[in-house]
Amino acid sequence: QVQLVESGGGLVQAGGSLRLSCAASGRTLSTYAMGWFRQAPGKEREFVGAISGSAGVTRYTDSVKGRFTISRDNAKNTVYLQMNSLKPEDTAVYYCAQGRSQWYGVRINDYVYWGQGTQVTVSS
Repeated sequence: QVQLVESGGGLVQAGGSLRLSCAASGRTLSTYAMGWFRQAPGKEREFVGAISGSAGVTRYTDSVKGRFTISRDNAKNTVYLQMNSLKPEDTAVYYCAQGRSQWYGVRINDYVYWGQGTQVTVSS
């Protein structure tokens, strides 16, 4: 059974930074794509970014390009989402998810296992 546990969320002022972590158990992350999604109140869950397995190629949604960075530490079986220059519109519950293969997708259905989410709140 794969378990993903996010951590690192919290309250931060606009312009600040947070680093989210997604620790996995039950499966080696390095061979699978990992994605980050977020869901704001009253909105659908949306793709934030992803990193492919093996090669570690990344992709981001336009609204976070240049501000967010995804990385992975294979030794710790952990994926990170570094968020800089945070804006109030980044406020949401952030979820990590494991893909079906090493290739990432941008749709919810491209991912099999999900964490429980961590709240990020950015104050203006």
